[in-house]
Amino acid sequence: MKKIRSIVLYLTAFASLTVLIGLGGTYWLLQESMPKLDGEIELTGLVEPVTVDSDEFGIPAVHAENRLDAIRALGYLSARDRIFQMDLMRRKTAGRLAEIFGEMAVSSDTRARTLGFNQVAEKTVTQLPRRHKRFLDAYAEGVNSYIEQTNALTFEFSVLNYRPSPWQAEDSILVMLGMFDTLTGWTEREERMLSVMEKTLPPDLIAFLTPDTDRFTEQLQDYRESSRPARPIPLASMTAALDQYSPDALKVAGAVQLHDTLPGSNAWAVSGKKTQDGRAILANDMHLGITVPNLWYRIEIHYAETHASGVMLPGVPIIIAGSNKHLAWGATNLSGDFLDLVSLEINPDNSNEYRVDGGWQRFEQRREIIAVKGGDSREITVKQTEWGPVATEPLIDNLVAVRWTALDPNAINIELIDLEQNRTLEQAIPTINQSGGPQLNFLLADKTGRVAWTLMGRIPKRYGNDGSVSRSWADGSVGWNGYLAPESLPRTIDPPEGILVSANDRRFGKDYPHIIGRQFANGYRAYRITERLGEIEILNEQTMFALQLDSRSEFYQFYQQLALSVLTPKNFEQEPELTELRGHLQAWDGNADRDSLGFALLVEFRKQLAHSVFAPFISACRKSDKKFNYSWTYIDTPLQRLLTEKPAELLPDPARFQDWDTFILNQLKKSLGRLKNLYPEASFPELTWGKINRAQYRHPFSRVLPWVGRFLDMPTDPLSGCPYCVRVAGPDFGASERLVVSPRHIDEGILHMPGGQSSHPLSPHYRDQQAYWVEGLPIPLQAGKTEHRLILQPRRDSEQ
Repeated sequence: MKKIRSIVLYLTAFASLTVLIGLGGTYWLLQESMPKLDGEIELTGLVEPVTVDSDEFGIPAVHAENRLDAIRALGYLSARDRIFQMDLMRRKTAGRLAEIFGEMAVSSDTRARTLGFNQVAEKTVTQLPRRHKRFLDAYAEGVNSYIEQTNALTFEFSVLNYRPSPWQAEDSILVMLGMFDTLTGWTEREERMLSVMEKTLPPDLIAFLTPDTDRFTEQLQDYRESSRPARPIPLASMTAALDQYSPDALKVAGAVQLHDTLPGSNAWAVSGKKTQDGRAILANDMHLGITVPNLWYRIEIHYAETHASGVMLPGVPIIIAGSNKHLAWGATNLSGDFLDLVSLEINPDNSNEYRVDGGWQRFEQRREIIAVKGGDSREITVKQTEWGPVATEPLIDNLVAVRWTALDPNAINIELIDLEQNRTLEQAIPTINQSGGPQLNFLLADKTGRVAWTLMGRIPKRYGNDGSVSRSWADGSVGWNGYLAPESLPRTIDPPEGILVSANDRRFGKDYPHIIGRQFANGYRAYRITERLGEIEILNEQTMFALQLDSRSEFYQFYQQLALSVLTPKNFEQEPELTELRGHLQAWDGNADRDSLGFALLVEFRKQLAHSVFAPFISACRKSDKKFNYSWTYIDTPLQRLLTEKPAELLPDPARFQDWDTFILNQLKKSLGRLKNLYPEASFPELTWGKINRAQYRHPFSRVLPWVGRFLDMPTDPLSGCPYCVRVAGPDFGASERLVVSPRHIDEGILHMPGGQSSHPLSPHYRDQQAYWVEGLPIPLQAGKTEHRLILQPRRDSEQ
């Protein structure tokens, strides 16, 4: 009922706006809140005037005399164009969404309050070097100048009837922590899954189901042994599991989930050895959920001898991917495991105590009050251990504490802000290694033609276990012994082959002395990029950009050949309609383009196979934990082995199918039926990938009130690309930006992104980059011809 009441509040607010439309009030409000692009504005704290030139895409070029003034300008501009987005990001991480959205946000707030991101942010700020704290304070001054001076805030604030509180340095850390959560928080689900599997399945079956490799990664790694190599089919264990399952297990929704949209990215760098004029080139496209407005904010800054362009996260004054005239840099998610669930031993005589080395210790406790719009406030009690907070959900009926680098203020800083001033690889690599935050791969290219790869973020030094499953740390034999020293993090500088590639794939073998993780991305994207870089005759910005748009997917050829192998002449005699099906599959040309035929069926076929093949073997896990699902990035390694070897004793549902080919044909027909049901308006022979893979990039409001989506969402364009293409593109996930640049030729750099710079729906820059992004058309990295000029002046009052 409270959720309904929250929705009613929304409807009431929008109804009020509808009335205002008749009175002209909303039009005035929207006009008054339009971003100011010309004229003069006074900024608190500014020392010297700052000029902001904007081009045809609304991309600001900031010209300042000093760095602090440039950062103040960044604060003002990002607030001007993205203040509601910034406020949502800090609220989500702080656990304060229910204050504006009501009951529907309570669970999100409860998790954030339990993890204690607010406390982490506050402590982190107190530990920052003084100059970095000054940078965040200067940024906050710019944000708050906008909040204080604007004639009207954007319409979201009017609809929700609140004003944003002043920005503080802690809020920038909260935004960083939110990205930390996005990129690494999913590993909690991995540990829960593996812990349940350890309890219920034989070790050889677990090893078979959870490798850390695939055939593409094996080739990239030159078949170097991994920590969890592909295993033979454990016939005895799987036969026993099959004997115990009920056919109803096949019908359990969510028992098997494909883990295809892992937060990640593509990045590669080619050295001057590979280009005609000796320039090094960097390419980077970061794969994340895509919303309206887009996550990134484009910026160009000039101060003193620094001139840098790229993208920043609104709320944090750091260029995450970009270039100055000396260096170019880009990042991909490391996709490792930096979170452990510590199994707690509770005192049977006192539930307020847990075991530590040496005896029982009381939980520290804190009360959190969650304000709920339109409802009663919620009070929660958070229990804290010496390892971290007690998770909101137990694991197999046991309390667990969350030990996570994201909750350690010593593992977070803004060292990366200095990257924009670095000039050489030798300066940049230590900057990256010392940076605290989400664990990332960083690729670099410099103006002399050299390239490099290294890591950012704290890597735990585990002892007593590998972090894959939950363990008790009570006796001191299991735990973390700090982090790898920044100077010991791996790096590669100027390799002989002149190419470096990172696509969230596993870069470490069993010989690497530390556990980085288990669920890296399937190696196909990295394999394809490496393959094409070896084939392209002329490597330059345009051919690198074209590679970012590559939609080839050899990954799905296995499933195409498998489907064709069961569409035999004998089957055609019994079911003549299968002839058309065979022709449809043969029409697939190996690409995931908008007009590709057959590809949509292969995607559905793989999904259907994964569920039907594996559900019987994990039914014991579901009995142990009703929320369990088998979701593994390398699921295709065991799946393809079973579908290739087809052991008779492991045939799923043998009561219905006489052999594997009959079973596979049935899954193919099921997949076809599901597609026809989902898209009844489309003629199956003409069902192209673009009719299914359509953009659904939505404003937060349209998720609650779909009718406003006509005005706020991006067009539902058909998209080329897939999770197993270099060109990653899905309905709400994909390349959140595409960057290609050589630092020696920054004026030839390319950068575009979905949506646009502004979050204001009446702004010409609300969606003006969308068509370029969808069609794969380049936009210059640097701001173009000046269309608008805004002068930021020091505030003339007694405070200056």
